Amino acid sequence: MKLLYLGNQLSKHGFNKTTIETLGLQLEQEGFIVYFASDKKSFSLRMLDMMRSVICYRKQVSYILIDTYSTKAFWYALVCSQLARVLNIKYIPILHGGDLPNRLKNNPKLCRMVFANAYQNVAPSGYLKKAFENVGFKNVIHIPNSIEIDKYEFKSREKLTPKLLWVRAFASIYNPEMAIKVLFELQRKYPNTTLTMVGPDKDGSLQTTKAFADSLGISVTFTGQLSKEDWWELASEHDIFINTTHFDNTPISVMEAMALGLPVVSTNVGGIPYLLTDNENALLVNDNDVVAMTNSICYLLENQGKTKELTSNARTFIAQMDWNVVKEGWKQVLR
Repeated sequence: MKLLYLGNQLSKHGFNKTTIETLGLQLEQEGFIVYFASDKKSFSLRMLDMMRSVICYRKQVSYILIDTYSTKAFWYALVCSQLARVLNIKYIPILHGGDLPNRLKNNPKLCRMVFANAYQNVAPSGYLKKAFENVGFKNVIHIPNSIEIDKYEFKSREKLTPKLLWVRAFASIYNPEMAIKVLFELQRKYPNTTLTMVGPDKDGSLQTTKAFADSLGISVTFTGQLSKEDWWELASEHDIFINTTHFDNTPISVMEAMALGLPVVSTNVGGIPYLLTDNENALLVNDNDVVAMTNSICYLLENQGKTKELTSNARTFIAQMDWNVVKEGWKQVLR
């Protein structure tokens, strides 16, 4: 079976890999023939390349997969889905944007054009599945994001130290400045607290975050973008993973932290509570609540037994999202 996969294939330009570069490869390994678009850096050129691909492969592919986000990249899904409709090709939006519920609310007509006419909408989280069903979409199925669990070496931390790790693209929706504020507060009690922030710049937030750290007179390690293997190695040198986002779905970096044995402290926004359960496999705080996140990290440092319980539960939970399990859902949809 042949597929066309549309998404932001931009890792060669210094951006993090997105689902098109992970799920696409996994589908190829399962025997599907997959064509991809687009790796063009320019927004307009990427749009044109996606449209061209829909037209060029219209008679070859059985389905078009479309990575669908909530902000600027939403327009790729809108334009390409309607082109697929005209050409009578079945298309499947894969719902990634943590702020998609607001898109449903603010642009109901455009959203109905995209999602009501889809062959299926695939929600990687129960959060988005519920949000879509609540506004009347019936053609939504849940297939979680996946990881290959055997590739992740679980490290049991015998003695937790205040070495914090943050992994995400630098964008305002991910609230990187909150990590700086948490570091500043923690250093009042634990002067040896460190913070490493991993990820490429997306909207100028990297420079803003660096400037903010400088203004507070605190030192932060900024690595830029790293390969998965490099940040996994870096994870072994850190003890606590923090996720500060304003909006989210089911972030792969958080899933990977769980697999690696890092205790996670996260904001409880969007789809996060469908991935993380407070006090069971992670600690959750309200959006932008610096004090609560600081206190949660202190709790982990002062309760090593509880930390081991959280990380063990997290590894067990995330094993359910191994590709060998998740791929059966994709095979059922596509075949």
